[in-house]
Amino acid sequence: MSQPTTQGTVWLTQSAFDKLQAELAHLKGPVREEIVLRISEARDEGDLKENGGYHSAREEQGKNEGRIRQLEDMLRRAEVGETPPNDGVVEPGMVVTYRFVGDDEDEIETFLLGAREIEPEGLTVYSPQSPLGSAINGRTKGETVVYEAPNGKELEVVIVDAVPYTG
Repeated sequence: MSQPTTQGTVWLTQSAFDKLQAELAHLKGPVREEIVLRISEARDEGDLKENGGYHSAREEQGKNEGRIRQLEDMLRRAEVGETPPNDGVVEPGMVVTYRFVGDDEDEIETFLLGAREIEPEGLTVYSPQSPLGSAINGRTKGETVVYEAPNGKELEVVIVDAVPYTG
């Protein structure tokens, strides 16, 4: 799981924002209470050094608290927006179709430019801070863009389409 960051704004739809708020409330309420109960019951069993249930519950508690911090940070930075205009300009909230220069016209890939936490079924999400996301953000349909991949290679893509995400 990635660490919470203090990067810039996270674009979220209202439904994604509501979903993350509900997850946060669940983690801070019932999940946290259940973990504390399991830790308490495991402590009552005695020797903690060799108590697998205790160590498992403590590990789960750490993961839960990390996710809580991640969600709180994300929601604090969230910008809940309306669907962007259908003007062919790549921006958060757009479903972008692209292909690598040199590939066949039908070898296209599609993704949603936005927060990874809103990953809708069947659609990959790239953050606007990702190498590809930052390279094409603000560009328009039909443009060719060069960006540096995480492995250091320069890649060239053509923006085939950019339409608002409506899910």
